[in-house]
Amino acid sequence: MRNRFDLAIFDLDGTLLDSLADIAAATNQVLVELGFEPRPIAEYQTLVGDGVRVLFQRALPETNEDEALGTRCMELFDRFYEDTWHNRSRPYKGIDNLLISLESAGISIAVLSNKPDFFTQKCVAHFFPEVRFQSVLGHSPRFPRKPDPASARWIGESAGVSSDRIAYVGDTNTDMKTAVSAGFFAMGVAWGFRTERELFESGADAVYSTPSELAAAIIGRVP
Repeated sequence: MRNRFDLAIFDLDGTLLDSLADIAAATNQVLVELGFEPRPIAEYQTLVGDGVRVLFQRALPETNEDEALGTRCMELFDRFYEDTWHNRSRPYKGIDNLLISLESAGISIAVLSNKPDFFTQKCVAHFFPEVRFQSVLGHSPRFPRKPDPASARWIGESAGVSSDRIAYVGDTNTDMKTAVSAGFFAMGVAWGFRTERELFESGADAVYSTPSELAAAIIGRVP
C-alpha cells in the first residue's frame, strides 16, 4: 500500500490560517494613513490572494492608478502588518491534526503563499513550530507570484517528486490556476476566503469541507 500523494503543497492565508482580520487591519491602517476610507473586513475575502500590490490595486479607489502610491502602500503595509500579523490570526480548526496526519503517513508538506516571504516565514514558524515543512515560500523577487507555476514547480523538483504525485491545496482561484498550470492535483478547501463555485470554475479537481476529509483524500492509501 502507498499514499495517494507524496507531497502536499499548501497555500497559507485562507487555507492553513484564518488571517483575514489581521490583513484587513493593516491594510485599513494604510488606507486611513493616506486619506482613504477603510473597507469592511468582509470585503477583504475578495481583495486578498494575489499579493500585496494587487491587494492595494483592489482596495484603493478604481480611479487611482498611481504607481508611486502603490509602492508607498506596500511600504506602509509592511510596517503596520509587523504589528498585527499575529493578533487575531489562528490556524483553522483541525489544521494541526491534518498536518500531523500527513507527517505521520510519510507525506512531505510545503507552504507556498503570495504573502511577502518575510511574513510567510514568520507566520509558519509562529503558528506551526513543530511541523517539518519541506519548503516554505512566500513572494519575493525569486519567483513570479502565483498563479505563475514556477515556484510550485520548484518546490516539487526540490522534493524530487513528480507532478502526478503532488497535491496542491488552496482556497482561491489563484491557487487552483497555479495547481493546474503546474500539473498538480488541484484541491480546494471550502473553509477559506472564496466559494466552492469559484474553486471548481478555476480548475479544482475536488473541494473539501473539513481538514479531516482533506487528510483522508491526500493520504488515500492505494495498492
